[in-house]
Amino acid sequence: MTDNVPEATTTTVTAAADNAEIVQKFLFAMAEEDFDTVESLAAPDLLWQNVGLPSLRGRARIMNLLRRGQGRMGFAVKFHRIAQEGSTVLTERTDALIFGPVRLQFWVCGTFEVHNGQIELWRDYFDFFDIMVKAPLRAALAALIPSKRVSF
Repeated sequence: MTDNVPEATTTTVTAAADNAEIVQKFLFAMAEEDFDTVESLAAPDLLWQNVGLPSLRGRARIMNLLRRGQGRMGFAVKFHRIAQEGSTVLTERTDALIFGPVRLQFWVCGTFEVHNGQIELWRDYFDFFDIMVKAPLRAALAALIPSKRVSF
């Protein structure tokens, strides 16, 4: 029966799968501080929104910010779910911001728009209480009691 599937449908499914892979590659490259890869996957007018905070627009501006944190702040990501439809990729994940021995770990839901192999929109949603209160308390407890350190 697969002989009756139009080629356009197959192409659309493949493109959507590729978009999810691009998003994963982008975030894993950030975790590895591979900023050349991050930059290659970002569209020139990338819009980065952390809902509730000011937005950033422009690959050059965003890359400048990310590169300034190199060696001073670490990032880690664990994907729980990823879904895509056409150019839109949705992620449910846990992110970690790492400052020396302090690891702030929190849940994030992200929306990405991918066109022509580059991310044009990166919008993350998260709970401010989780980031501003719970994650620092967990990190402080882990600093005092190493066996309480969180990991993915």
